[in-house]
Amino acid sequence: EVQLVESGGGLVQAGGSLRLSCAASGFTFDDYAIGWFRQAPGKEREGVSCINSVDGSTYYPNSMKGRFTISRDNAKNTVYLQINSLKPEDTAVYYCAADYYCSGYGSGWGGSWGQGTQVTVSS
Repeated sequence: EVQLVESGGGLVQAGGSLRLSCAASGFTFDDYAIGWFRQAPGKEREGVSCINSVDGSTYYPNSMKGRFTISRDNAKNTVYLQINSLKPEDTAVYYCAADYYCSGYGSGWGGSWGQGTQVTVSS
């Protein structure tokens, strides 16, 4: 079965950093783009970043540029999300998802999803 498992979240102080991981199995990882999303209570899910498979090119929504860095290690079937200078408003459940390309990344994108990992930032 297709599985995406997020990890690396936790409780951190504002200004700190986290590296989230998305481990994939059950499909040809090298053929798929992986995107990160987040959702806070009472808020809509929003895209954080996406990375393509062929050339490793990345995409960041304008609101996410600067503090977020996505990368992938195909040998480990894992995608990472580095978050620096964490702010309380970054508190959310972070999810990863798989699709064919980062083109069209956003609402409605992604055929497979992980269970999410909680990030909580204290002030």
